[in-house]
Amino acid sequence: MKHLYLDLSSGIAGDMFVAALLDLGVDPRVLTQDLQRLPVQGYHLHVARRMKAAIHGTKFDVHLTSDPCPPGEGHAHEHPHPHEPGGNHGHHHSHGDGADHVHGRSHSQIRSLLEQSTLPDWVRTRALSIFQRIAIAEGKIHGLDPAEVQFHEVGAVDSIVDIVGACLAMDQLGRPRVSASAVVEGTGFVRCAHGRMPLPAAATLEILGARSIPISQCEEPHEMVTPTGAAILAEFAESFGPMSGVVGARVGYGLGTRDHRFRTNVLRAVLWEGPDAAPEADWDTDSIAVLESNIDDLTPEVLGAVLEKALRLGALDAFHTSIQMKKQRPGILLTLLVEPNEADRFSEFLLTETSAFGVRRTIAERRKLKRHWVEVQTPYGTVRVKLGLLGNRTLQAAPEHESCRSVAAMAGVPIRLVHAAAAAAANQFLRDS
Repeated sequence: MKHLYLDLSSGIAGDMFVAALLDLGVDPRVLTQDLQRLPVQGYHLHVARRMKAAIHGTKFDVHLTSDPCPPGEGHAHEHPHPHEPGGNHGHHHSHGDGADHVHGRSHSQIRSLLEQSTLPDWVRTRALSIFQRIAIAEGKIHGLDPAEVQFHEVGAVDSIVDIVGACLAMDQLGRPRVSASAVVEGTGFVRCAHGRMPLPAAATLEILGARSIPISQCEEPHEMVTPTGAAILAEFAESFGPMSGVVGARVGYGLGTRDHRFRTNVLRAVLWEGPDAAPEADWDTDSIAVLESNIDDLTPEVLGAVLEKALRLGALDAFHTSIQMKKQRPGILLTLLVEPNEADRFSEFLLTETSAFGVRRTIAERRKLKRHWVEVQTPYGTVRVKLGLLGNRTLQAAPEHESCRSVAAMAGVPIRLVHAAAAAAANQFLRDS
């Protein structure tokens, strides 16, 4: 399995991402040919090896057809987009005749372009998803349905090519699993279609927020993460954090346009082969706080009252275990399982309600069967049963005690009879799974 790690210390933009993958070995001729399967005309690609702050990497630009000059020569000029104002994303445009300089398309128009293309299914699906992420973000900002969103910078030819090119490059690299460092943005303001807005740009913040991706700011007084870069991250990156198990077999550098003041404007990407991760089991996971205290001087009556009150206040579980304490004294280990954000409240509860002088606290991960409730028929009435599922298999089936007690009271029979009848009916789910 191939793995790709993105070093985001200088941010990310669409063109920088494509450039980094080209630097890792994506063939620019194949990329150019594959992009011709997209029904968009009036542009050509410019890929060049360059230096930025003593780093030798790849610069990727999209030029309109009428612009014969490489970046920085002739009459070509940087044309910043409303959300991507020449920071990382510095494509060059000219405005001669014959070039496609449509700088705005609706989400439906872009979807139509992609759906009419002969792009590979995986590439088309990923590109549609990236545009959908941007449409949802813009729709939230402007109070519009995503289908009604009119793209500005992302509707321009070069940005469409960036996004589709990113998906094609990922496909050509073998669709590696992607992880990334923490997302870092600059400070200050950005010029956009909505006026002068503080960084991060509104769309960037919405796109990352929709994936619960945290973002931090640094001392760089420029935009470092563009909405297109954020959408590519949200689509492909599975995790964020420091390098862990990264093998620098191949390292690529995607060069940005602006010269940052404090950081090299380069996206570093690392590609390596590694073992496939073990498939994740289809169970629920969460974390709980485990609160413990050793006690040897509570009466049974007080101990029982403490456990009952803890459960009434919302503890997930409360119990005690016989232990041997110092000087061979018999005692109990009092344990509460609570939500992590409730740990302080229940620690205070134990110190207040018991004779404990201290409470130990640990955070534990849980793996749980998925829960599903059904009703089964018994000779005494309908009883609720809790099923424990792992994937499509039902591993556990347990009658709910309170339901059994209620049915037994209504039927005037011992609860054990109702429980046995419900358990027999519940076992059918185990046989059928």
